Order: sequence, then C-alpha cells, then structure tokens
Amino acid sequence: MTVPDYKDPFYLQHARLLCSSYERWTGKPLLPAQVTGVNLAQALFDAPFVLVSHDTEKDSIFNFGNRAALALFEMSWDKFIRLPSRKSADQDNAEDRARLMARVHAAGFATDCKGVRISSSGRRFLITGATVWNVVDEHDKYHGQAAMFTNWSYLE
Repeated sequence: MTVPDYKDPFYLQHARLLCSSYERWTGKPLLPAQVTGVNLAQALFDAPFVLVSHDTEKDSIFNFGNRAALALFEMSWDKFIRLPSRKSADQDNAEDRARLMARVHAAGFATDCKGVRISSSGRRFLITGATVWNVVDEHDKYHGQAAMFTNWSYLE
C-alpha cells in the first residue's frame, strides 16, 4: 500500500492542523499531545479510527485518508487523494450531506453525524457517531473539513 510521505511539509502541517482544529472545536485531543512532527503524521495514518479530510475547493477533493479509511473505502492512497469527497457519499442522500457540510462550516463542528458512504467496489456502509469539523489554522484560515469515526456497518 502506498502511504503519504510523512516528511512532506504539507502532511506535517496538515497533521498539526487536523489535531489542533479537532481539539479547538471539541475540547478533546485527537491523539496524545506528546506525539509530534513526523510521528504525528504517521500516528494519524495508523490511528485506530477512520480519519479523512478534504480541501477547500467548491467540489472538494480528499487530501487525507488514513489506513483505516483506505481499507474501508477500498482505495489506494493515490486514488483516494484524487477523489471528490461527494463521490464517496450515497447520491440519494446528497441533500443531507450538503446540509451537514454547511452546518459544520457555520458552527465549526458537529458530533454524532451519520450517513451512507460507498466504497470503490460499490459496497455501501452506514457511518454513525462521526465527528466532522472545520480544519483551521491559528489565524482562523479555513483549510477544509475533516471527519473521524469508529462506527460503521455494511448495508449489503
């Protein structure tokens, strides 16, 4: 499996932003505070939960998916980071997803989120209990959104 370059400046910064933004909105750490730098980027990739994020484009593209996400979505790293995030969702629920993304954008985060997603093979699964948050830096510059969850069940 191809993995991100943990030493790439984008992923080093992105790992910090994912963690600091999560803690800013929820008041809880995503990972233990003593994990930093390259170790932080690698720890997020190997975390025991699903973690994904997308960029700020109008048709947002995933820019991170950890090992658990890649397995669940049945995709390689290279394929995942080129996928518009809307294509991972059940199109029958596109309006619900759009409302959730708008709510998160306005409020900063939302917890106990749920939704149907689809893997690359077409396997549908229901996510429950997800936290979705805005990824922002210390100057409140918006870098996209992220989601973390541990609960899902296959629908087929």
